[in-house]
This record gives sequence, structure tokens and C-alpha cells, in this order.
Amino acid sequence: MNKLKIIIAEDNREFSDLLKTSLERDEAFDVRFTCFNGLETLAAVEAELPDVLLLDLIMPEVDGYSVLAGLKAKKLKPPLIIVVSQIKSEAFIEKALQLGANYYMCKPVAFDVLRERILEFSGLADARSAQFEGRPALADKREKRVASLDEKIANIFISVGIPAHIKGYQFLREAIKMAIGSPEIINNITKRLYPDIAEKYDTSSSKVERAIRHAIEVAWSRGKIENINQIFGIKIYTASDKPTNGEFIALLADKMLLEGA
Repeated sequence: MNKLKIIIAEDNREFSDLLKTSLERDEAFDVRFTCFNGLETLAAVEAELPDVLLLDLIMPEVDGYSVLAGLKAKKLKPPLIIVVSQIKSEAFIEKALQLGANYYMCKPVAFDVLRERILEFSGLADARSAQFEGRPALADKREKRVASLDEKIANIFISVGIPAHIKGYQFLREAIKMAIGSPEIINNITKRLYPDIAEKYDTSSSKVERAIRHAIEVAWSRGKIENINQIFGIKIYTASDKPTNGEFIALLADKMLLEGA
């Protein structure tokens, strides 16, 4: 398995050192640079073309938003960008996602969870599993598919206004992926889909259902109904016509399947 090249952009040197030490315990990661300001970060990303950028928003010289905008302007092959910040405002989080961040984690973060998210979003979680099972060729194919699918789902969530920091984001993403892999599961949403997600995230089926419902309600409350209709190409919903969890999951899963997910 090729190591993921990582750049850490964090002006708190103590936190940065702890994060670097934690990541380097995993053989999947290669921390190339630790940057302490925004200008240094832009230069390092352009020079190294990393796979992953861990980005704080509040930094000297230029902030994380300027880094995100600068990377987009340079039209480089974008790394996986995970923002790790103390800022918890939904408006700030949404702005980071709109500027190109793939995921957002609020400090304090559990380093083991951050490592899992890097593997998950990069597609290496399945590749690592396949490697242990002695199926490296399958791992390569699955890695590309999972990474592409996660990216498509993340882009849709950004478009419709579902913020990455709420629990329903993860649960809804997992539900869509399950429905793509086993379309029949949508007919057993309460008996199979919710319990399977609950088991994976060590929670209850009722909490999974409520969190997904909340994620959909957040999208509707932000008034991005037209974005949702544009995804499907026809006017399906209005501001007063919210889909059920099952309908929303099924629609997005069907769209992905039609696009070759």
C-alpha cells in the first residue's frame, strides 16, 4: 500500500507535534511538512502535491480560507482537505466546505478518529481491509471506487446544505452507500439499515433515524430546495414537501447507481 503524503497546517506547535507523532504511528501515513502559517502552506502544497492537507482556519499571514481559495485558484490537483479548527459556527463550517474542504472536525479532536476519517475519505480503509485478507488487486479497484463515491456524496451534501459536523451527515452517507451496495435494503430500513449503521457507530437505531431526519431538515431549513431539484434534474420537492428518510436515501442511491457508482 502506498503511503499517503500529508501536510499539517497548524500554528499551534504543541498540537501540531502531537498530531504529527500520532499520524506517524500509522504506516499508511507520511507527514511531509508541518506548516505554521498560510503562505507556507500554499507553497508546500504546490511543491509537494500531498494526498491530504490537515488545515487550521486561524493562522498567521493568511488564514485557512485564503489557503482554500488560493488552492482553488492555482487549479492544482486538490488534496483531500480536512479542516481541524476550534471554530464551531455553522456559517464558518459551510464556508470552508464551499471553498473546497472535504470534511470538518472541531477541536478538540480524538487523533484515532481523525486517522480513521483520513483513511475513510481517501478510500484506504477498504484497501487496508483487503490487504489483510490477501486481496491486494481487489483493494486497488475498491480504493478508487470508494474514494470516488465518497467524493460524490460529499459534493451533493455540500450542494444541498448538509453540514459535515452533524451526526446525520455520517449516518446519511453510510445509508446511501449501503443502499448502493444492496438496493433491497431500502425496503428494510428500520429492521436492517438503521440497526446496521447503529452497530457500526455504537449507537441506537432510533438515534440514527433522528440524526438522518435532522440532516434532511437542516437542508430544507437552509432553503436550498432548488439545488436538490437540480441534482435530480426535475422539480421533485418544494419548501413544504420534505421527503422521508427512506425516500431521500433511495433517490440519491438511485442517482449514484445510474451514474455508475
